[in-house]
Amino acid sequence: MDDVEVRELRYFRAVAEELNFSRAAERLGMAQPPLSRAIRLLERRLGVQLFERTSRHVSLTPAGNVLFTESAKALDAVTAAVRRTRRAAQTAPALVVTAKSGVATDLLRRITERHPDAVEIRVSGFGEQAAMLRDGRADVALLGCPGDNAGLDIEVLRTEPRVAALPVGHELARRAALTCADFAGRATPFWPDSSAADRAYWSGQDVTGGPVTPGPVVRDSAQLLETVALGHAIALLPASVAEWRSREGVVYRPVVDATPYSLALAWPTGARDERIARFVRTAVEVSAALPRPGAVPAG
Repeated sequence: MDDVEVRELRYFRAVAEELNFSRAAERLGMAQPPLSRAIRLLERRLGVQLFERTSRHVSLTPAGNVLFTESAKALDAVTAAVRRTRRAAQTAPALVVTAKSGVATDLLRRITERHPDAVEIRVSGFGEQAAMLRDGRADVALLGCPGDNAGLDIEVLRTEPRVAALPVGHELARRAALTCADFAGRATPFWPDSSAADRAYWSGQDVTGGPVTPGPVVRDSAQLLETVALGHAIALLPASVAEWRSREGVVYRPVVDATPYSLALAWPTGARDERIARFVRTAVEVSAALPRPGAVPAG
């Protein structure tokens, strides 16, 4: 079988995402007939049918679904190789580290102060860190666990309990401690592009197995706490948030059975950059010297 070209995979993914050859061709900046011919050639090379086609409908076959999943990994790997190669050719390339806004800012500052190599920090949104590692936009990520860490090596820096963030005067705020069952049927903040597993974890329903009740969409911790203070939702947060981010109108209570939150460093599996190894060693040393989150402030 002839090798499949990157260009063909990009064509395939455009059609698979649009499920319409005309829209896919417009998105790719090409005419529809060449796109249709390219897809037919790809199917002949692979010896499988990728799409079911009718005059009104286009859908992926089981084989097409497999290629859709696997091609994302392949294209990410190609993109990452190009980006890292170009960065390595720079005179003094910086180690690119990404983290979500507001996540362990003090820890990250302490690590970079002690790390001997140049470091560039790139702030990213919820759930973007792993993708940035896979496609080469970053070399190391500071991220929360659990999460989708396939293809990544992980070093957990610290693990901490989680707490409930409640509006002042909320009925649950009268209790000294809560359980995940207390979140059942109550709206919790909704992160854009979060997976079903993410939503279950951040609502405590990963423990109860119950349905998630989505609340307002939030994009950062400040917006999340504002949503709680306004009484639009309650939230499950790492205990460190309660210690370091007090907010008028919000009180915190321990949630005794919530799945713990872990803060970890991640990098692509098989990476051979000695700067990554030095950064991880520095991070472990710095994290071990910091006090651990624990007590929930009264409120």
